[in-house]
Amino acid sequence: MHDIPERIADVLLEVEASLRIHGKWGDERPDASDLNSSIPFCMDTLSFEQWLQWIFLPRMKITIEETRPLPARSGIYEYAEECLHKKDPSRRNLLKLLKRFDDLILIQAGVRRH
Repeated sequence: MHDIPERIADVLLEVEASLRIHGKWGDERPDASDLNSSIPFCMDTLSFEQWLQWIFLPRMKITIEETRPLPARSGIYEYAEECLHKKDPSRRNLLKLLKRFDDLILIQAGVRRH
Protein backbone atom coordinates (compact mmCIF):
# COMPACT_ATOMS: atom_id res chain seq x y z
CA MET A 1 0.00 0.00 0.00
CA HIS A 2 3.00 2.28 -0.42
CA ASP A 3 1.50 3.68 -3.59
CA ILE A 4 -1.47 5.37 -1.90
CA PRO A 5 0.22 8.80 -1.66
CA GLU A 6 1.06 8.54 -5.37
CA ARG A 7 -2.51 7.57 -6.16
CA ILE A 8 -3.74 10.53 -4.11
CA ALA A 9 -1.34 12.81 -6.00
CA ASP A 10 -2.83 11.54 -9.26
CA VAL A 11 -6.34 12.33 -8.01
CA LEU A 12 -5.24 15.83 -7.01
CA LEU A 13 -3.89 16.42 -10.52
CA GLU A 14 -7.18 15.20 -11.98
CA VAL A 15 -9.15 17.55 -9.70
CA GLU A 16 -7.02 20.47 -10.89
CA ALA A 17 -7.44 19.44 -14.53
CA SER A 18 -11.20 19.15 -14.10
CA LEU A 19 -11.41 22.62 -12.56
CA ARG A 20 -9.35 24.06 -15.42
CA ILE A 21 -11.23 22.25 -18.19
CA HIS A 22 -14.60 23.39 -16.85
CA GLY A 23 -13.55 27.01 -16.35
CA LYS A 24 -13.59 26.81 -12.55
CA TRP A 25 -9.89 27.63 -12.10
CA GLY A 26 -9.41 31.24 -11.03
CA ASP A 27 -6.48 33.43 -12.05
CA GLU A 28 -6.87 35.87 -9.21
CA ARG A 29 -5.93 34.79 -5.69
CA PRO A 30 -8.61 35.65 -3.11
CA ASP A 31 -7.76 38.09 -0.33
CA ALA A 32 -5.74 36.67 2.56
CA SER A 33 -8.67 37.26 4.92
CA ASP A 34 -10.88 35.10 2.69
CA LEU A 35 -8.30 32.29 2.76
CA ASN A 36 -7.93 32.44 6.55
CA SER A 37 -11.54 31.80 7.49
CA SER A 38 -12.04 29.71 10.62
CA ILE A 39 -15.19 28.17 9.15
CA PRO A 40 -14.67 24.67 7.62
CA PHE A 41 -14.07 24.78 3.85
CA CYS A 42 -14.02 28.61 4.12
CA MET A 43 -17.68 28.34 3.22
CA ASP A 44 -18.30 31.87 4.44
CA THR A 45 -15.68 33.43 2.15
CA LEU A 46 -14.97 31.12 -0.82
CA SER A 47 -16.91 29.02 -3.29
CA PHE A 48 -16.23 25.30 -3.02
CA GLU A 49 -14.17 25.38 -6.21
CA GLN A 50 -12.09 28.26 -4.84
CA TRP A 51 -11.49 26.31 -1.65
CA LEU A 52 -10.32 23.34 -3.70
CA GLN A 53 -7.94 25.51 -5.73
CA TRP A 54 -6.52 27.78 -3.06
CA ILE A 55 -6.65 25.70 0.13
CA PHE A 56 -7.16 21.98 -0.43
CA LEU A 57 -4.94 21.30 -3.45
CA PRO A 58 -1.91 23.29 -2.22
CA ARG A 59 -2.07 21.80 1.28
CA MET A 60 -2.42 18.24 0.02
CA LYS A 61 0.38 18.70 -2.52
CA ILE A 62 2.72 19.93 0.23
CA THR A 63 1.67 17.05 2.48
CA ILE A 64 2.53 14.53 -0.20
CA GLU A 65 5.72 16.22 -1.40
CA GLU A 66 7.08 16.52 2.13
CA THR A 67 5.82 13.02 3.06
CA ARG A 68 3.85 14.42 5.97
CA PRO A 69 1.15 12.22 7.50
CA LEU A 70 -2.05 12.14 5.50
CA PRO A 71 -5.32 12.95 7.27
CA ALA A 72 -6.93 10.04 9.12
CA ARG A 73 -10.27 10.72 7.44
CA SER A 74 -11.87 12.95 4.86
CA GLY A 75 -15.42 14.08 4.23
CA ILE A 76 -14.84 16.23 1.19
CA TYR A 77 -17.14 14.17 -1.03
CA GLU A 78 -20.16 14.71 1.22
CA TYR A 79 -19.59 18.45 1.36
CA ALA A 80 -19.02 18.62 -2.40
CA GLU A 81 -22.27 16.78 -3.00
CA GLU A 82 -24.11 19.57 -1.20
CA CYS A 83 -22.11 22.48 -2.64
CA LEU A 84 -21.80 21.69 -6.31
CA HIS A 85 -24.73 22.78 -8.43
CA LYS A 86 -26.75 19.82 -9.64
CA LYS A 87 -26.84 21.07 -13.24
CA ASP A 88 -23.13 21.88 -13.44
CA PRO A 89 -21.46 19.70 -16.11
CA SER A 90 -18.28 19.38 -14.01
CA ARG A 91 -20.17 18.08 -10.95
CA ARG A 92 -20.19 14.39 -11.80
CA ASN A 93 -16.48 14.19 -12.54
CA LEU A 94 -15.47 16.24 -9.50
CA LEU A 95 -17.65 14.11 -7.24
CA LYS A 96 -16.10 10.93 -8.65
CA LEU A 97 -12.59 12.27 -8.02
CA LEU A 98 -13.36 13.51 -4.51
CA LYS A 99 -14.97 10.18 -3.62
CA ARG A 100 -11.80 8.46 -4.81
CA PHE A 101 -9.75 10.83 -2.64
CA ASP A 102 -11.89 10.07 0.44
CA ASP A 103 -11.64 6.32 -0.25
CA LEU A 104 -7.85 6.46 -0.57
CA ILE A 105 -7.60 8.37 2.71
CA LEU A 106 -9.66 5.66 4.40
CA ILE A 107 -7.45 2.95 2.94
CA GLN A 108 -4.33 4.79 4.07
CA ALA A 109 -5.74 5.20 7.59
CA GLY A 110 -6.43 1.46 7.73
CA VAL A 111 -2.89 0.68 6.61
CA ARG A 112 -1.43 2.91 9.32
CA ARG A 113 -3.39 1.10 12.05
CA HIS A 114 -1.90 -2.31 11.22
